[in-house]
Amino acid sequence: MTLQTLLQEQLANSVAQFPAEALEIMRAADEELKERKVGEDALKAGDSLPDASLSDATGKSVLLSSLNEEGPLVITFYRGGWCPYCNLELKAYQDILGEITEHGGQLIAISPEKPDNSMTTIEKNALSFPVLTDTGNQLAKAMGIAFELPAGLQQLFTNFGMNLDDLNADTGWALPIPATFVVDANGRIVLADVDIEYTRRLEPSEALAALKSSVTASA
Repeated sequence: MTLQTLLQEQLANSVAQFPAEALEIMRAADEELKERKVGEDALKAGDSLPDASLSDATGKSVLLSSLNEEGPLVITFYRGGWCPYCNLELKAYQDILGEITEHGGQLIAISPEKPDNSMTTIEKNALSFPVLTDTGNQLAKAMGIAFELPAGLQQLFTNFGMNLDDLNADTGWALPIPATFVVDANGRIVLADVDIEYTRRLEPSEALAALKSSVTASA
């Protein structure tokens, strides 16, 4: 079953569970983000990967450039462990982790979650790849994928008992657009998938194909 099929099933379940008022707030927020053209300035294939200091799930600092020095990267940005669509995506990448490493790549997931919450995400989804914290969305901002959650969604999240100020590391109500980047060993982005529609994600097989192509091209 493809990741997108799983995401669509999750969407159908969510629509069935949420009250009509909440769904309307979500729909209006989606339209607002599109009108704001969120993500249109995101980095693209051919651009260079910015450097950043991230934190692993134990709180240890990790320099992105140091990871890239070890070889090509498959980077997936996710909103947080509270997002069911993100968890489905992370599990799908876990399923192909062996193939990514077999081709010399390293898979990393990045969110604004506090390290303790990243650890919870790792444990909940049985992940065996690095899940890193982008404090203040600094890397997401540099890559053009950070955005402020519309006011209506902020209130809805609060009503649901989900305060991003408590979950995230110094980000307020900012999140990254769910996005996937494949970066070659020289720090050049060879694939960029950025879509403000959070229920749609790149199939991991496509990221794997881009990784294989980049490794072949540099051989």
